[in-house]
Amino acid sequence: MSAWVTIVDYGMGNIGSLRNMFRRIGCASELASTPDDLRRATKLLLPGVGAFDPAMERLTETGLGQAVRDKALVEGVPTLGICLGMQLLGDGSEEGERPGLSLIPARARRFPASAGKVPHMGWNEVTPASASPLTAPLPPASRFYFVHSYYMLAEDPADAILTCTYGVPFHAAIQRGNVYGAQFHPEKSHRFGMALLKAFAELPC
Repeated sequence: MSAWVTIVDYGMGNIGSLRNMFRRIGCASELASTPDDLRRATKLLLPGVGAFDPAMERLTETGLGQAVRDKALVEGVPTLGICLGMQLLGDGSEEGERPGLSLIPARARRFPASAGKVPHMGWNEVTPASASPLTAPLPPASRFYFVHSYYMLAEDPADAILTCTYGVPFHAAIQRGNVYGAQFHPEKSHRFGMALLKAFAELPC
């Protein structure tokens, strides 16, 4: 196993499922629960399941939030947020009042009642929006598994790399420089998720 990914463990994510998926694609992974644990990280993955404010509170209390910012912004370490983790990369969310990590200019908004049943749960097809090494290996008509009540919109449409529609169009995956986000759960998305996580694990450090 040559690739190595550090998963930020702040108590709100599908850690076991992610590590299993990385093992399946031949990538080593480790958990980081303190800022010191992040010091040698060359790839960062920020998972997330739950509510925005409690997640940001946890990241702030542990010092992991600032450590992630430093690794991404100062050291240029490739960083991927998934599900709630993607929303934490932005400036904030309608779900809460706390500021996000502000690694990508974007905000999370609640699906309107007109979108249908909320949360958006299940498989949905995504559409490429711009070229990215994260999504380059994906086959046409890729489908991913979603579970979310809030959706992301990047301020700059050029930061969107995958789009999706559930009542309203939203950015299913985003990228700004070395920072990436995916609203869906790649660890639950079979071959499509495996292809995306493998592409992340193989990004140059």
